[in-house]
Amino acid sequence: MPPVQQQLPDLGHHHHPDHGTRTPTITQRFHDFDTEHPWIYVRLERLVTRRLAAGATRIGMKALFEALRWQQPGGVKGLNNNYTALYARRLLTDHPEWASAIEIRRRRSP
Repeated sequence: MPPVQQQLPDLGHHHHPDHGTRTPTITQRFHDFDTEHPWIYVRLERLVTRRLAAGATRIGMKALFEALRWQQPGGVKGLNNNYTALYARRLLTDHPEWASAIEIRRRRSP
């Protein structure tokens, strides 16, 4: 019989209670990030509102992320481009009238 594997000590790694020991999905990381940085969604809403008022007919989320980063002197730590589709979906849930303006790509991962 193989020897019993020794239990490794907990080295202080943080595990989100909802995530178990698996690597959190993009959606889980997004929800954590959004909870910690609620102002980002508010700013994205404001940017979309302003661009539509200025006559824009198509708005790309990556361009909005870049605008946000540019507006923040120290950048936005943790604002991952993988979150663009999730923010877009949230904006469209709250503002279905923006559906023709906000570009959305199909998701490839959970």
